[in-house]
Amino acid sequence: MDGPTLQKTAADCAEELPGAQLEHPFGPDWEVFKVRGKVFMLMTDVPGRPVVILKADPGEALALQEHNGHITPGYHMNKKHWITLEGGDSIGKELVRELVIDSYLLVVAHLPKAQQPVDPHTYGNGTRGAQ
Repeated sequence: MDGPTLQKTAADCAEELPGAQLEHPFGPDWEVFKVRGKVFMLMTDVPGRPVVILKADPGEALALQEHNGHITPGYHMNKKHWITLEGGDSIGKELVRELVIDSYLLVVAHLPKAQQPVDPHTYGNGTRGAQ
């Protein structure tokens, strides 16, 4: 998948998530998706390359980076907890959707229970493809 398709796929997925909101706090070149005021996805161009930046479990982030050349440590973010996706042959729609939802659920899980728009432990069970 190319970079623009990557960003469109990620944005379409994020917009479907309960409580997700798109903001531009860093200017028009950065799209920032938040849930209850907490960032779970950013999109921008890194010297001409469209990228998607997502929160990830540290162990999973490392494994993803080791097995996929189009996934690198988070651009301008904590390299342990964030990953950057670039367009490429090894990036498919299902992987993008899974990583966006995982990022969202990691953020939701750390919100106070009363603010959680979904139960992070059960949301999407049975509707997401296993990888």
